[in-house]
Amino acid sequence: MSDQTLSNLLKEDRRFEPPADLAADANLKEEAYERARGDREAFWAEQAERLSWEQPWDRVLDWDDPPFAKWFVGGRLNAAYNCVDRHVEAGRGDQVAIHWVGEPVDDARDLTYQQLQDEVSQAANTLTELGVQTGDRVAIYMPMIPEAVVAMLACARIGAPHTVVFGGFSSDALASRLVDCEAKAVITADGGYRRGAPSALKPAVDEARAKASSQGHDVAKVLVVQRTGQDVEWDADVDVWWHESVGQASTEHTPEAFDSEHPLFVMYTSGTTGKPKGILHTTGGYLTGSAYTHWAVFDLKPETDVYWCTADIGWITGHSYIVYGPLANGVTQVLYEGTPDSPERGRWWKIIQDLKVSIFYTAPTAIRSFMKQGQEIPDQFDMSSLRVLGSVGEPINPEAYVWYRHVIGKDKAPVVDTWWQTETGSIMISPLPGVTHGKPGSAMIPIPGVEAEVVTEEGEAVPNGSGGYLVLTEPWPSMLRTIWGDDNRFKETYWSRYAKQGFYFAGDGAKKDDDGDLWVLGRVDDVMNVSGHRLSTTEIESALVSHPKVAEAAVVGAKDEDTGQAVCAFVILRDEAGDGGEDIVAELRTHVRKEIGPIATPRQIMVVPELPKTRSGKIMRRLLRDVAENREVGDVTTLADSSVMDLISSKQSGGGGDE
Repeated sequence: MSDQTLSNLLKEDRRFEPPADLAADANLKEEAYERARGDREAFWAEQAERLSWEQPWDRVLDWDDPPFAKWFVGGRLNAAYNCVDRHVEAGRGDQVAIHWVGEPVDDARDLTYQQLQDEVSQAANTLTELGVQTGDRVAIYMPMIPEAVVAMLACARIGAPHTVVFGGFSSDALASRLVDCEAKAVITADGGYRRGAPSALKPAVDEARAKASSQGHDVAKVLVVQRTGQDVEWDADVDVWWHESVGQASTEHTPEAFDSEHPLFVMYTSGTTGKPKGILHTTGGYLTGSAYTHWAVFDLKPETDVYWCTADIGWITGHSYIVYGPLANGVTQVLYEGTPDSPERGRWWKIIQDLKVSIFYTAPTAIRSFMKQGQEIPDQFDMSSLRVLGSVGEPINPEAYVWYRHVIGKDKAPVVDTWWQTETGSIMISPLPGVTHGKPGSAMIPIPGVEAEVVTEEGEAVPNGSGGYLVLTEPWPSMLRTIWGDDNRFKETYWSRYAKQGFYFAGDGAKKDDDGDLWVLGRVDDVMNVSGHRLSTTEIESALVSHPKVAEAAVVGAKDEDTGQAVCAFVILRDEAGDGGEDIVAELRTHVRKEIGPIATPRQIMVVPELPKTRSGKIMRRLLRDVAENREVGDVTTLADSSVMDLISSKQSGGGGDE
């Protein structure tokens, strides 16, 4: 990428100033950037002091043996105490911590901080009784029900690192994680609800346990929440009902303070080798990072805000911005079990209206799917309570940003487009809603306390208007500490490319626009080389979505004899566009050529009914690459709907949308 940098193709001239009232009363103001730069350690110590520590630290940062960091050295604290007990002790026990909404209509309950403290204590007592000790790993494989949050906090309370495995993953994926972290126990449910029907979970746990056993690892206990009432196989030596154990346990439990560097959880992310990478996060630094960023980036006012993050706890977003960050800040939040369009397409907007949600955090994929349905549905609901909107998971294209701000935020709620990763633990780059003007599609600049840069292959900062690799140049509290059981892979994966400079390499390409603001272009693997030009799939997708008939687009590079790689696009049309007409492909190719240039013109555009997505909303581009290159489609087990690939493949064999 040294000679042909990532092309800075799209220009964005729209600007949205911060709302005056929000700016006047913002948690963080402009001066925080300078203060953090002037003394980073003092700034992070100030953020750590927002937590309750049983024993203060002796040293803010130990970076004596990079890339192995220790933060708040010598300090001791308990994550569950910080998320629950201290709010009860402060007299806020009657405040609602969680407004839980089940997928079946009218299936809802509220948990106050006092009730949460009781349930977390009961679960902690039960885990101890089942033989789980400090340091033992516990796997959690659950639907989005309050017990999932309780389970995570109970593990943190007794110092047993949890590994939450997304409930949409297969038994193979679960088994590999059970074996890798040698989980002593699994917490699960009989099932959960998805699109109006019960979806079983316990059978996958039984299969995974058998597979793990055949690989030499035995799970001692399985704790099962009764959610759907489905019949389940039962092994009396291993399986324990939650309601018969946790439900009967004592609500008295004294949390123990652990070292700041005590492992809090292992979160698996897919690796290029096929073996999942267990990202290790520890207690003090992670909790500091997630609580500070939640408070700063969303301008959180815990006494008055109702906050809702639509992620699943199986992903890092659910860890940092449903469980640890929000609860450490004493927020009232919404937890929703189901899909955005069940039982009707306005379900999310109704929840916002009924519970008066003021801060809403979701993924660009969800936003684009709502764009596809049109404005009429959200317009039926009163969402005037919204004051800050957030975007997470992948770069948000400018058209989706503007639609989100206009239709959902009624042009008054600023959008914070946040960039971060499983590995970073918390948000690294984002606008601050009371300080930064909004620029559709740009994550803007690193938040106070974080240092990021866009660099060349050689590690030199690129000038404004150029692209390169996104790196973090200084350590930060919520950074991953290692890959579970594999320090060498940790160094090789994240620190080897810029070992000389000591930079963390994120794996993402980025560009700096003419103002010096950052545009994240997605994984470097998603950058195409077309006739020697480096093109970002994100930018071509954004150009396609800016066409009035297109709701969503996914672009991949497919092998091409003439150009090395060719641009192949898959598009979903907006409902009101119908089938787009017979000239739609030519129209879209002309549109991309006009927006970006001839080099980016797609060789092939397929109009498809749906795109292959994981249940967290990420588009699985490798499967689309298989289709574009006429290969057999790879593993589809992590897709929300595996039949999507059959639809796309049949479209391909029928020649749909090719030119």
